[in-house]
This record gives sequence, structure tokens and C-alpha cells, in this order.
Amino acid sequence: MAGRLLRVSSLAAAIFSSSGFYLYSRQPDPNDLILVRFGRAAAATAVISYDYLTAFKHVEFGTEEYRALRSKVHLRSAERLRDLCCANRGTFIKVGQHIGALDYLLPEEYTGTLKVLHSQAPQSRIEEIRQVIREDLGQELSELFVSFDENPQGAASLAQVHKAVLHDGRTVAVKVQHPNVQRQSSKDIAVMEALARAVHWLFPDFGFMWLVDEAKKNMPLELDFLNEGHNAERVAKMLSCFPFLKVPNIHWNLSTKRILTMEFVEGGQVNNREYMKKHGINVNKISEHLGKVYSEMIFIHGFVHCDPHPGNVLVRKCPQSKKSEIVLLDHGLYQELQPDFRLDYCRLWKALIAGDMSGVERYSRRLGAGDLYPLFACILTARAWNAVTAGIGSLPVTHSEDVEIRTNAALYLPQISELLNRVPRQMLLLLKTNDLLRGIETTLQTRAASSSFLNMSRCCIRAMARHKRTEAPSSSRRLRITLAENLDLWTLAAYELLLWMRDSALLRWLTALLSGHRL
Repeated sequence: MAGRLLRVSSLAAAIFSSSGFYLYSRQPDPNDLILVRFGRAAAATAVISYDYLTAFKHVEFGTEEYRALRSKVHLRSAERLRDLCCANRGTFIKVGQHIGALDYLLPEEYTGTLKVLHSQAPQSRIEEIRQVIREDLGQELSELFVSFDENPQGAASLAQVHKAVLHDGRTVAVKVQHPNVQRQSSKDIAVMEALARAVHWLFPDFGFMWLVDEAKKNMPLELDFLNEGHNAERVAKMLSCFPFLKVPNIHWNLSTKRILTMEFVEGGQVNNREYMKKHGINVNKISEHLGKVYSEMIFIHGFVHCDPHPGNVLVRKCPQSKKSEIVLLDHGLYQELQPDFRLDYCRLWKALIAGDMSGVERYSRRLGAGDLYPLFACILTARAWNAVTAGIGSLPVTHSEDVEIRTNAALYLPQISELLNRVPRQMLLLLKTNDLLRGIETTLQTRAASSSFLNMSRCCIRAMARHKRTEAPSSSRRLRITLAENLDLWTLAAYELLLWMRDSALLRWLTALLSGHRL
């Protein structure tokens, strides 16, 4: 027995000492250790949960005091969550960015606080970038590029982008994945899932497991840069009908799962009004074009770029044509819509624009909203219920309405959680995309414009006509469908012309001139 104990203790000592030597020789970053990352996440979750459990004990529900205290607790918790994301980096920042984009779904304290994660992503050291390139491309930087800017053009949660020049003189953008993200992501998501389940056990109204489910499904796709490159080429071909859209070309010989080399394109972020003013770019035209691009993706093709935050959408004057262009970047996250889902979504938007409440209820229920269809309609459009019932194309967006929507996001958080757990998974990224696009429109001050609804209406008309033609039994029936489609599109064009004339400065001048002449 003593001999056995001696052998076991000797083996344990050997393992311990060799592990210690390994860790000493590798000198790992404490941030990369799963125990450290899990400990931070567990501690933050415990503190946030305790705050919500104890803060409201002596305050009456629904009072002004309760609402003021709830806002403070939301803000404290959001700041703790932000600090956790910044400390653990990688997948945590990516999920935090997702939460920060849900403007009309979550309380403003959370979305406003977590939005900073788009500009606080960590940078990898140039030595780490060199190592990733050496491992994946098998050559040194100096062998692959004439020059390589060591300061990144931008850093995101999963990667950073460097400007470089090839030996043939072409300028490229080299997107390099942070070295430890691939290895950490599955463990980080497991940690998030375990902690989210614990929070759900403490607070049954907490229904945000869908966030973890989406991260589990989408993170492997976003970490595969070859997938991103294929998405970029697919969408460039799919939307080649738009001369104002630019998607950078991919250099496949210098791309791997962790490295994506593409054409370098300069421009200003789509929410930068000063850049547009300086370069003579029409803000309203950019907003209209962005609406056209996304309506085409969603309603016609069912292949949707789901990360249109301002850093991924640039604007510029094309060096050749001198016309304004939208540059679409970061093609890692796309949602492919099933045909039945896409058509029901299309029918729902037609009903919402027209104020057809029976259609709104019918298609909301078909998309999984059930009895929560009024809430679903308000979330989808970011409009108040009175605007939905009147038809969202007929009433302009007002500041007071936006405030009302944000306030209701805090009041109806349990119902919103339930709704988001009901709807198909395809809907979740669409909601995020809608919110990001609305955020851009708000910054550009173009949310009140009718062009987005007109573009959506056109795409809905075309999508429904295309579907009917595929099911038409005869060529004469297909011809009638095409004629009806063209009539609807012409009617819409006439309505758009009427709106333009109503708002035209020339028309107002002529009206004033004629009125003065009559006097």
C-alpha cells in the first residue's frame, strides 16, 4: 500500500512539475485561461442577478420611484456586462455587440451602454499577426507584400484589418483573425449557455436563451473567412443590377479560414454626415440606395447581410465614375430565408404598409407571433400601435413616437422575451438587421422619408408576382400576372411622383407665383 501511494504521489508530482514548467515556458496570457474567463463571467452574472433580486424589495411596482430605480439597475447591470465583454474579449464582445444592436427590443440602458463595444474591440500585436500569417500562408510578411501597415485600419471582436501592397502594386486589405478566438469560442459559448440557464432558473421571465442559440449557430460561420469570401462573391453577383453598390474583390490565393485578403476600398462610414457633406454625397440618396439593397436581399432573394453596423457600410465617390457608391463589407453573417417564410414576411410587410389589420394579424400568426401579434408588429416596424393601424406608410415618424417605443421596450421586456422565443430563428437576425438600418437612418435624419416604404412595396410586388408565376398553370395566366405586376409598379411610380411634386421646391415656387398673380 505504501509503495502504491509512493508511486501515485511520484506520478502526481511529475505531472504537476511538468505542467508548471509547460505553463512557465509558454507564459500564457491569464485572459486565455478558461478558469479566469469563466470566473469573471460567473462573478458578473452573480452580481447582476443579486442586484435585480434585492433592489426592488422596498419599492412598490409601477410607481415613478420603481421606474427610476429600474433604470438605475439596468444601467449598472449594462455597465457590468460591458466591462465583462471588454475583459473576456472575442466571443463575449461579439455577443455584446449583438445585444447593443437591439435598439427597439431591449431597454435603452443596455443598448446605449453596449454600443461602445463596436469601437472598443481589442487589437492583436503585430507579432501575433505575423504568426497567424506564417502558419496559414507558409510565408513571411516580407515575402507576400511589398509593404504591410502594422497599425490596423480597424479592429473588430474577431479580427483586425491591415492595409498592404502586393508585389504587382495593387493595394489590399488583409483581415486577420485574432489568434485565440477560434480556440476559445466554443468554450465561451458553453460558459454563456450555462450562466444564461442559471439566470433563467432565478428569473423565469428571462427569455434570452435565443441569443446563446444564435451564437452557437453563427459563430463557426463567422470564424470561417473562406465562407465570408464566398458570401461576398455571391452577393456581388446577386446585386450586380445596382451600379451604386461595391463589394470588394477577394484574393483567394492569399485567403484561408483565418485570413481574408480583398481589394482595398476607401470611404467614410455610412453614419458620417460630415464626410458626405465634404465629398458632395447626397445623404437622402444614400439612405434610399441602402433601403433598395436590403429590400432586394430580403424580399426577392432571401439572402440577407445581417451585420450592417456603420463600420461595415462605407460610402464614397467612385474614382472612375465620380458617382456615389455604397461599399458593403464583412460578409461573415448572412441569413438564408426559407421560401415560405420569405413570402409570409413579404405579405406581412404589404399589410403593414397598407394598414390591412386582418393581414397583419394573419401573417404575424403564421410567423409565430400568436396572440402577441400587436407587439410583434410594433417591434418589426419600430412604430407605435396607432401608426401600425393607420398604415405605416401614411404617418411620418416622430421623435415622441421613438421615445414611446423605447420606453415600451423596458415596460414589456417579459413579453418581448416570450415573443423572441416563439418566432422562427430566421426572424431574429432580421430584427437585428432592421434595428441596425433604423439606427443608420436615425443618424442620417432620413427615418421620416417615404422612400424606404416605397422600395419595400416594389420588392414585395415583384416577389409575390414571381411566386405566382412559378405556380401559374398556363402562359396566359403568367401574362396576366405580369401585366398586374407592371400596373402595380406603375401606380407606385405615379404615387412617388406625386410625393415628389408635393415636396418640390419648384412646385411651391410656382404655386406661390400663381397665387400672387391672382391677387
